Amino acid sequence: MNARVGFIGGGRMAEALIESIIASRKIKPCNINVSDVNEKRLCYLKQTFGINTFILNTEVVALSDIIVLAVKPQVMTAVLNEIKNAVIPQQLIVSIAAGYPIENIENILGKDKKIIRVMPNILVKVSEGTIAFSRNINVSDEEINLFKGLFSTAGEVIEVEEKLMDAVTGLSGSGPAFIFLMIEALADGGVRAGLPRDTALKLAAQTVKGSAEMVLKGEHPEVLKDNVISPAGTTAEGIAKLEEKGVRSAFIEAVFAAFKRSKEISELIKKW
Repeated sequence: MNARVGFIGGGRMAEALIESIIASRKIKPCNINVSDVNEKRLCYLKQTFGINTFILNTEVVALSDIIVLAVKPQVMTAVLNEIKNAVIPQQLIVSIAAGYPIENIENILGKDKKIIRVMPNILVKVSEGTIAFSRNINVSDEEINLFKGLFSTAGEVIEVEEKLMDAVTGLSGSGPAFIFLMIEALADGGVRAGLPRDTALKLAAQTVKGSAEMVLKGEHPEVLKDNVISPAGTTAEGIAKLEEKGVRSAFIEAVFAAFKRSKEISELIKKW
């Protein structure tokens, strides 16, 4: 790709995306620009990846074709007001600020700007992320292909209606924490049964990874589960205990609780 990519904000999510993009060799480090208020952070990013770093956000805007807004939602309005006179209609604006709606961005940058709102999750750090996105009417399919080509280096890219972004946050945004908790619990069960802690943790993590791969290949979880369960066998006993303890409903409620909280935050942001 010949596109120049700019990141306003050089935090952990921006770093993970930069690392994935560079590893894919789709964008050269010399075509990646980053700005941040933390000079030590900029020094680290420059030394680690060989990219261009700036203190001023407007410099990144002036030197980039794609601008990734990688700042916290509470500072987004201030950042948008700072760069609004530097952004031109030809540039693609990609926001990863959680809960910050496209309409709010349009109200500051202008209705003629090309805007994509993205909800990535922490798994982009290992290039296995889920990257859900929505776009405004100014973004063409060709530009979406450019965006996908860039962000697919960090995981699976999925387009959703913007009104579903809070549901995405509840499932794939918060979901990794739920899975980490599950892996820890599985490992604890293994330790209780006599396995060494490190062995139990590796077995638990690999079991989750392999199970996910089977689902992603197109098999329905219910079919896969039934294939493992033998009549009156060990798995049948384990499943019965999980159902007795309400594990299924607990996961459903966890996702829905995260969704509701995300919706509450989104509503607050709309009023900023």
